[in-house]
Amino acid sequence: MDAPKHIPTEHKDIIHDVSFDYYGKRMATCSSDHTVKIWDLTENGQWKCTADWKTHSGSVWKVTWAHPEFGQVIATCSFDRTAVVWEEQVGEISFPLQSKSKWVQRASLVDSSNSVTDIKFAPKDLGLLLAMCYKDGVFRIYEATDVMNLSHWSVQHVVECKLASASCISWNPSRSIAPMLAVGSDDPSTNVGGKVEIHVLNTNTRKWGKIATLMGVTDAVHDISFAPNVGRSRHLLAIASKEIFIVAIKPIRTPPENTATQAITDKPDIQILATLSDQDSQDRFNSTTQVWRVEWNITGTILASTGDDGRVRLWKGNYMDTWKCLPSWRGDGTTTSMLTRPASNSMSQAQNILDMSTQKSYPMY
Repeated sequence: MDAPKHIPTEHKDIIHDVSFDYYGKRMATCSSDHTVKIWDLTENGQWKCTADWKTHSGSVWKVTWAHPEFGQVIATCSFDRTAVVWEEQVGEISFPLQSKSKWVQRASLVDSSNSVTDIKFAPKDLGLLLAMCYKDGVFRIYEATDVMNLSHWSVQHVVECKLASASCISWNPSRSIAPMLAVGSDDPSTNVGGKVEIHVLNTNTRKWGKIATLMGVTDAVHDISFAPNVGRSRHLLAIASKEIFIVAIKPIRTPPENTATQAITDKPDIQILATLSDQDSQDRFNSTTQVWRVEWNITGTILASTGDDGRVRLWKGNYMDTWKCLPSWRGDGTTTSMLTRPASNSMSQAQNILDMSTQKSYPMY
């Protein structure tokens, strides 16, 4: 496994998000300095900044890449209540990477008086859709009316969650089920549960409906991520809070009373498989640590996480749903101790470890 690399980004304020493109050869960073930077991996394995521009008038919370089938497209969201779609100007990049590329604003989406807290492109089989959630607990789904002209986007759905605020959102990448989204809340109140909601699109009515609220998650949720589904009969969801929750969502086929007039519906069986707290490790979370980012590898078998203790951890589960912490890294790139016993269980190559930049982390500054 490659050793971590320190990248001097020269952002002038805290970095809130790091996002890789589909192939892992390009990287975008966003910051409270109102800017986004694009990085390209050179032939000698170094990351070179090929674009740097001011994107918003407030802190930029998240940046996300569209599937390359739709071109070189990113979207950003900000404290300034806007989400912006950017496209790379064709023909501006030269190889080897000697000059800056040019990114053009294609659309500015402003439909709320609240901060846009997270933004994600849908899996490519659903088309060019963009989901974003807001501080007031609402999420919206936009669709590009013409994928050849990204200046025009229309609001397809507006869904009000039963959450005090929405902090993060994730698409389920599986093609075998109806479109599914998970939404998390960073509401600091711990006297009520249900900080995560699962929503599914009804293919008959074309409306989104809540199918579950995870009452077992009571602390503020900072990030949420569905695992790629590679041959599993269930869907895995990682939740970053004070601890890490691994949740299994298994659709149960329930035949209707009258199969001649009704369609078969899916009712999910939802179970918290594990709570990862690293308590058996010498390098464990302390009582005040918050986990800020979680991300799966391409096969959904290894989970990477970061917290405000300045460490990157890799987690791996087995067929018995027992999870172990693999070697972890400190902010200076040094390796910390390994777990000798499984992480706590409530029931009995990540793409790149720097993908886990956090709101209070250190490696990317």
